[in-house]
Amino acid sequence: MVDITHKNNTLRSAVAQASVKVGNSKTIEAILTKQIPKGDVFEMAKTAGLFAAKRTSDMIPDCHPLPIEFTSVEYVIENLSIHIKVTIKTLYKTGVEVEAMHAASVVAITMYDMLKPVDKNIEIENIKLLHKKGGKSSYKDSGKGMQAAVIVCSDSISAGQKEDRAGKAIIEKLEQHAVYISEYTIIPDEFDQIQAKTKGLQQAGNQLIIFTGGTGLSPRDVTPQALEPLIEQRIPGVEEAIRSYGQNRMPYAMLSRSLAGVIGNTIVLALPGSTNGARESMDAIFPAVLHAFKILKGAQH
Repeated sequence: MVDITHKNNTLRSAVAQASVKVGNSKTIEAILTKQIPKGDVFEMAKTAGLFAAKRTSDMIPDCHPLPIEFTSVEYVIENLSIHIKVTIKTLYKTGVEVEAMHAASVVAITMYDMLKPVDKNIEIENIKLLHKKGGKSSYKDSGKGMQAAVIVCSDSISAGQKEDRAGKAIIEKLEQHAVYISEYTIIPDEFDQIQAKTKGLQQAGNQLIIFTGGTGLSPRDVTPQALEPLIEQRIPGVEEAIRSYGQNRMPYAMLSRSLAGVIGNTIVLALPGSTNGARESMDAIFPAVLHAFKILKGAQH
């Protein structure tokens, strides 16, 4: 199966349909008056659909097992056709469109099975996804037209003793979201240099300034202390999202002092210096953090 461990849980929903066409109006009447020998067609088929939704990953090899948190099955009769609509919701990392289509198809097949003794002209038609919400398809914030600077704060990397990987991981993520990289710099863990870099990059018009490194608890980790006096507004939710995402993956994330805030119309982020820490922090908040730039311009959420 596709690796989805880097994704965040979001509210996801999908609506799918299938249609069952019967041979004559007597079959419709028998369904409505509950005269079908095998029982109540609508209720039996609905029950089968509920089972199908929850068992999709058992049937479709690449589907992930996921929590089905809401399912509804609705019917609309139009002439000789019974239209089935299935709605499914979950709070998870991946969508439920296949679950919805699987459930709709099983509802239709169950109806076919129950009706075939009384009607030899049953047809199943139009199994398809009507719409879905959640995940990347619903949150399409883009960094196109924005420029960002990435600064690595590390004594050892600036001295040439280690290679930077965290900064490059951040750049890779920014480029995926069409953000232009105006500067990539490595500096030592020096309070004054961090402040000077921030001021210069903000004045140069960078919408996004991202530091990696110096967010731990060692005596040389001074990135948050250097940035805090310059920040005009903290963004606690971004900081919480970074730590929560990391904490779900390893216990030491709680020790990070990752910081997020605004200077003018520039967002400043201080992320962990480890490669995984930087990459996971970017996964936690991108592309959603780019929505902040619309808000800074006065747009509505």
